[in-house]
Amino acid sequence: MKTACSIAVLFLLALPSKAQQYYLTGISSYFDDSFVEWRFYAEDEDGNEEEGTLKLTWQLREDDWTEWDYRIGDLTGNIKMKWKDKPEEWDLRGNNTIINARSVWPGQFDEWRITDNTTTLTLKSKWGNQSDEWLLRSSNNGNFNMFTSYERDPRDWVIEDELDDKVSFEMKLMLMFVVMFNSTPKQ
Repeated sequence: MKTACSIAVLFLLALPSKAQQYYLTGISSYFDDSFVEWRFYAEDEDGNEEEGTLKLTWQLREDDWTEWDYRIGDLTGNIKMKWKDKPEEWDLRGNNTIINARSVWPGQFDEWRITDNTTTLTLKSKWGNQSDEWLLRSSNNGNFNMFTSYERDPRDWVIEDELDDKVSFEMKLMLMFVVMFNSTPKQ
């Protein structure tokens, strides 16, 4: 009996656990006059609200916007420019996942391809001359829209995350990061 219980416990521990799924709802700069630290907001499957942070890793290094750290609940990771002085490509690493974001066209930052090598999403600015609103180009995985709470004020964003469960939270974070990074001044 003791052996059977031990085997049952080991079997239950070996089952893969489902990762926590969050749905993003918004992001706000922590300071009114700086874009180096952010709070982002999410809901879990049960509708409970959770707050996360997204911070520039090297805040004391002047003009180094190449690496960011995030945390929400027990999830942590970083987002880093893949090549020095080439902001067209970024990698997110966290929760045993790597997500890549690359601008569709070199030197243009209004359309991005985000992938985990299984799912690929294309995110673009709704208006070419203004970065107040971003959305997914046709997707079989649901919708993701991000727009400023107040016109032409990049400090507060509303996120409509209607992506299905196949899209990882890390991929959603990368979508959010691409919009935030490409829509705000570097100060």
